[in-house]
Amino acid sequence: MSTHTLTVPAPAALRFHPLRDSATMLRRNLKRMLRYPSMTLTLVGMPVIFLLLFVYVFGGTLGAGLGGASIGADGRAAYANYVVPTILLMTVMSTVQGTSISIAMDMTEGIIARFRTMHIARVSVLTGHVLGSMIQAALGLVIVIGVALLVGFRPTAGLGGWLATAGFLAAVTFALVWLAVALGQVSKSVETASNVLMPLVLLPFIGSGFVPTDSMPAGLRWFAEYQPFTPMIDTLRGLMMDQPIGNSGWIALAWSGIIALGGYLWSKRLFDRES
Repeated sequence: MSTHTLTVPAPAALRFHPLRDSATMLRRNLKRMLRYPSMTLTLVGMPVIFLLLFVYVFGGTLGAGLGGASIGADGRAAYANYVVPTILLMTVMSTVQGTSISIAMDMTEGIIARFRTMHIARVSVLTGHVLGSMIQAALGLVIVIGVALLVGFRPTAGLGGWLATAGFLAAVTFALVWLAVALGQVSKSVETASNVLMPLVLLPFIGSGFVPTDSMPAGLRWFAEYQPFTPMIDTLRGLMMDQPIGNSGWIALAWSGIIALGGYLWSKRLFDRES
């Protein structure tokens, strides 16, 4: 009598669909933006308040210090052209601060732990946050540029300059969002996540964001010229005002690449740590 061994076929491995899962996660984040519009309004409102404050309160005097403008309306108009690129970068920073908070909320509420147990592409959880934040940043930038035009901002860039500006802002936003994703994961609470990016928010003040670096003391001037936000602001200013940007563009893109790669690798390591 022969013995037959029955072999049960192994179940076919379930396939992952990163694009479909990322689109689902993006839709989840967009719905949350619509459900909680106060966060979006706050993230956009803060840069607008800074814009109005610096143009109408300080602009007349600070604009005169740029050279060629007298104190008053002329100085204010000159300063609006000078400071708006900085406000746009601060709009991006404000948005990524919201990204860090959203990630921390998901971590503390356990939803990301639940996602880890589901059959979805792991990368889609973070990718949904990144894409949602980039859309939120784009909406915020459009609103801030609209307000800037109303208060006297007069860019002289042509179509090519505007396209280059949009691409450059997208690259910077992408880099900073990945950094915010990592910082949101490493934060132990939502309160920590809301403050962890504060040093980066202050960097435009210690750079060419609000006054030329030439007016700073030697040590502070060295830091201002070599920190990453100064070439980013100078590049935006040159693109929007149709002025030469020198090597600031390449330096800014290099900083963006370093921040994006570092943020992505750090985020991935933190996300996989609990698996």
